Amino acid sequence: MVRRIDVTGAGGVRLAAWEFGDPPKTGPAADPSGDAPGVLLLHGLMGRASHWASTARWLSGRYRAVALDQRGHGQSEKPPEGAYTRDAYVDDAEAAVEQLGLAPVVLIGHAMGALTAWQLAAKRPDLVRGLIVCDMRASALGAASQREWAEWFRAWPAPFATLADVRKWFGEDDPWVERPNPARGAFYAEVMTESPDGWRPVFEPEQMLRSRETWVYDAHWEELAQVRCPALVVRGLDGELGRAEAQEMVRVLPRGQYAEVADAGHLVHYDQPEAWRAAIEPFLETLREH
Repeated sequence: MVRRIDVTGAGGVRLAAWEFGDPPKTGPAADPSGDAPGVLLLHGLMGRASHWASTARWLSGRYRAVALDQRGHGQSEKPPEGAYTRDAYVDDAEAAVEQLGLAPVVLIGHAMGALTAWQLAAKRPDLVRGLIVCDMRASALGAASQREWAEWFRAWPAPFATLADVRKWFGEDDPWVERPNPARGAFYAEVMTESPDGWRPVFEPEQMLRSRETWVYDAHWEELAQVRCPALVVRGLDGELGRAEAQEMVRVLPRGQYAEVADAGHLVHYDQPEAWRAAIEPFLETLREH
């Protein structure tokens, strides 16, 4: 079962949260002694809550698992003049944790969602019991990275005639693809919607660039050092987060741990769901024991 719950984010922006599994029957999720501790899953830039479906379904057996469509993404509001700042994203996640009664929550974030997660953990340690960071760098990426992304968006042959065309372009023909990757094609097919002239993304590329520019010019080591809860840094062997930087992130985190997923790229949880589960489940078990 998946049910939608509306959340009011920063500035009154309406956010769509998705709860996987039946609501807990043994007590409120906010009660740390209950049988269903809360987990909030935060997707990356251009992603959506449904990208967490595989993870959320197995989590729902023991946790209250909720995935959030962040502002500008999925079925959440995309205000043209809205704030797409780091503060806005973090405040939205904070609002979701509080309004859904998930605290003390385990935050699981991919890419941009991981940065939001560790910034929230640093800001509100009272709300967060554990943190999982999936393939997100703490270093500044720089202006060249932002220009490359702008050029990449312009290269998209949108609108796409069919979803098969979406899967083929992102999985095979995209110049950013080093080798065919069907999972990548499926990932992007999930963020398309049908319009009168074909298939287009559910998000506005300009809003994605605005969201991204609020982090690519800055490093985020200081916030990592402020995270007091247990934290696990996970990288795909062929992802964007290199081993040396990941291990330095673990060193900077006061209670950091490290895990690696072989045969996975940036979309670790989507590329290799079973290996991803094997990487994070032991960490989650240690959180339940304390």
